[in-house]
Amino acid sequence: MATSYKELGLVNSKELFAKAGAGGYAIPAYNFNNLEQLQAILQACVETKSPVILQVSSGARKYANATLLRNMAKGAVEYVKELGCEIPIVLHLDHGDTFELCKECIDSGFSSVMIDGSHHSYEKNIELTKRVVEYAHAHGVTVEGELGVLAGIEDDVVAEHSTYTRPEEVEDFVSKTGVDSLAISIGTSHGANKFTPAQCERNEEGILIPPMLRFDILEEIEKRIPGFPIVLHGSSSVPQDLVKEVNEYGGKMKDTVGIPEEWLRRAAKSAVCKINIDSDGRIAMTAAIRKVLAENPGEFDPRKYLGPARDSLKKLYMHKNINVLGSAGQA
Repeated sequence: MATSYKELGLVNSKELFAKAGAGGYAIPAYNFNNLEQLQAILQACVETKSPVILQVSSGARKYANATLLRNMAKGAVEYVKELGCEIPIVLHLDHGDTFELCKECIDSGFSSVMIDGSHHSYEKNIELTKRVVEYAHAHGVTVEGELGVLAGIEDDVVAEHSTYTRPEEVEDFVSKTGVDSLAISIGTSHGANKFTPAQCERNEEGILIPPMLRFDILEEIEKRIPGFPIVLHGSSSVPQDLVKEVNEYGGKMKDTVGIPEEWLRRAAKSAVCKINIDSDGRIAMTAAIRKVLAENPGEFDPRKYLGPARDSLKKLYMHKNINVLGSAGQA
């Protein structure tokens, strides 16, 4: 039997994006796979009074189980009430690649879905996206489409090369599909291995700076579809202190550089209303777990290492909300 997101106490992204666009900030879109990640996200967003988009990839849905996810989302709504701040919560399918998957998620209580047809031809992308939009809008669910391709690997998303979004296509795509938001490609990428040191230049402080994002493409898109909500995927900054901690306690993360946070803040002040962050959270949790197990090799109680991992993730996401996305205080 189908479940409406409204029965779970969730909201869709329409009003949130309108407020974010007018206010010059971006809604955090944090991926989760388990209880500790969900707790950390909700605690961070309640304490900073930030709206939040809980993202679930196809892989996460398989890992956690669709029924459990639906009830976790319902529990999330009740949990934030207990924490003392009823922040708006969106449950979003990240990188849905088929109509059937999007339909399943809509029918199970998701309030927002992404249909990623970017791996298809332009015409097929329009056809697939429009079909999802028609079904979603009939159920009050908002839809994110994508134009352009991000390189990298994250869960089920794999692409060797980036293809920048073509601004001349956005008006036609939005008009023909009826999407509520549009993910674009301007130089971000999926996963932790975004840029190698060889691709970067060092500034006066010795910090590695990756190739500049194509803000010119973003600005041109803004001109063509003024006020329309834009989404950035692959926007983790890969904090070097956390990478160092992972490696200090036995990890072997390759030299990698993420998206500078000041660039994300600049994007959040523009038409970008949603910024996706996943890898940073994975790194934060892994660093904390490795530290506990390295310092206490006899520990076998999962709560003793997942608890610190949850705390580290909460701290990271509070920082993102306050200093990067500008979403703190907007709930």
